[in-house]
Amino acid sequence: MVNLVNLESVSKSFGVRPLLNGVSLGVNAGDRIGVVGLNGGGKTTLLEVLAGLEPPDDGRVSQTGGLQMAVVTQRTQLKPDATVRESIFDPLGMTEEHQWAADARVRSIVDGLGISALGLDSLVGPMSGGERRRVALAAALVQDLDLIVLDEPTNHLDVEGVQWLAEHLIARRAALIVVTHDRWFLDTVCTRTWEVVGGNVEQYEGGYADWTFARAERARLANTLEEKRKNLAAKELAWLRRGAPARTSKPRYRIEAAEALIADVPPPRDKVELMSFAKRRLGKTVIDLENVDLTIGDRTLLTDLTWQIGPGDRVAIVGVNGSGKTTLLRMLAGETEPVTGKRIQGQTVRLAHLTQELLDLPAKLRVLEAVEEIASRVTLGKQELSASQLAERLGFPANRQWTPVGDLSGGERRRLQLVRLLMSEPNVLLLDEPTNDLDIDTLQQLEDLLDSWPGTLVVVSHDRYLVERVTDQVVALFGDQQLSKLVGGIDEYLRRRAALISTPAEVSAEPKVERISNAADVRAARKELSKLERQLEKLGQRETKLHSALAEAATEPDRLLSLDAELRTLLGEKEELELRWMEVADQAEG
Repeated sequence: MVNLVNLESVSKSFGVRPLLNGVSLGVNAGDRIGVVGLNGGGKTTLLEVLAGLEPPDDGRVSQTGGLQMAVVTQRTQLKPDATVRESIFDPLGMTEEHQWAADARVRSIVDGLGISALGLDSLVGPMSGGERRRVALAAALVQDLDLIVLDEPTNHLDVEGVQWLAEHLIARRAALIVVTHDRWFLDTVCTRTWEVVGGNVEQYEGGYADWTFARAERARLANTLEEKRKNLAAKELAWLRRGAPARTSKPRYRIEAAEALIADVPPPRDKVELMSFAKRRLGKTVIDLENVDLTIGDRTLLTDLTWQIGPGDRVAIVGVNGSGKTTLLRMLAGETEPVTGKRIQGQTVRLAHLTQELLDLPAKLRVLEAVEEIASRVTLGKQELSASQLAERLGFPANRQWTPVGDLSGGERRRLQLVRLLMSEPNVLLLDEPTNDLDIDTLQQLEDLLDSWPGTLVVVSHDRYLVERVTDQVVALFGDQQLSKLVGGIDEYLRRRAALISTPAEVSAEPKVERISNAADVRAARKELSKLERQLEKLGQRETKLHSALAEAATEPDRLLSLDAELRTLLGEKEELELRWMEVADQAEG
């Protein structure tokens, strides 16, 4: 196997803090390596040293001769006065439309990353940071490469874009090194995992599931990891083995050992208990939308929407970038008014909304002081935590809690927003892309909190793992001015999106999507529901009489057969009515 890059006893420090300490490792042709670790732990530094963008303080970095490599990190810069077309195609000599338009691979990259929607002749300078990152990613992927080095490539992609990127990278022959906190992406794409921890790089075979198991197994055997982390790793394994069957179809680790580790771990979430508790805290009404029309500028997002979000509901909203997910979330929060219709909020609702924007924070306070400004203690489900404990769980270790808020990075400020929101003890949480800027350990801690959180949760996220882990329903915006319920979750969303951009014949072959009902549908459903309940009551009465008659006819064989046949017919009719009742009850709830 051809060796592409080698690190020999490499060390790298910034100030007095060593990020890499005597690291030796290699990258071979065909490797697909995921790099994980705590924020600020040295992941990006490892990538930049390996790619030759930063020199090591000690040790040696060697590359094979003629190595073709592209690097996209958080510091990758594009010329602000260049167009998208120039940024992507000039390095390839593809300055004429027909040259690259004939290249199916290049067209796939441009479309898969949503570059066409940005406009090929648009200037890079005025674009958002996320849009520039997508252009830089496209400029790397159109090249013929031996090694691709990427730092958080999924951060600014929607669910569909993340899936496209995963499939594209798997299909390529190039080796890959990628820093990412997207667990679904790690499990789907990577065949090896590097964990940067304490200046060292621990190496594991396999993706996220394998890495999680290996960490838990290592902790169990060595008995060196603190109890809370061992418990969290075991709970994560329980989720991987019980809560996400799709991830257990091709395990590369020993299933028996995994089962032994999680033998005494309860399911990640007791849905019945949490729903019951949520109803006691919230009552019947949480957020109702009635006959709502919603627009952005001159574009209509939703027409005549009636939607009830109830106590204990856990909903994910998905859709392509620009489909209106954030605007819908703002309307649910009461920050945006519908054009027509009304929003009704329950009297007991205490709502918290995590936005993508960085809110003003008390810059002169220290982190712990900024948290304690909201409350000193918080009860989240069955867990009671101090301000310091919650801050630590969401990525602020004790020594970092005394940092002035004004000195925090953008990612740390966003995490502080989340801590302050949770300290306010809301019973309704609206989260807009909560996984941005969180490392995997912090994500596990957040999901552990949300698992046992007894309130109503609405999440906008491109993180498939988070959606599957903490929500029970998925709704989608497909651009048809409707909100669609997706019983099949993210997989159904991706099938529907693929159908929408394929031929009309394929679209017609797709199953009909269940829409969130409008007001007229809800009224009709409630009327039918009452009718069905009366019919079921009558059938129940007949069933009771038949059972009594059967008991009386125990010594009359002919009558017994006749009554038994009548009962079987009645039970079949009752089963059909019950199935219809379940369908209509869902519609009647909006």
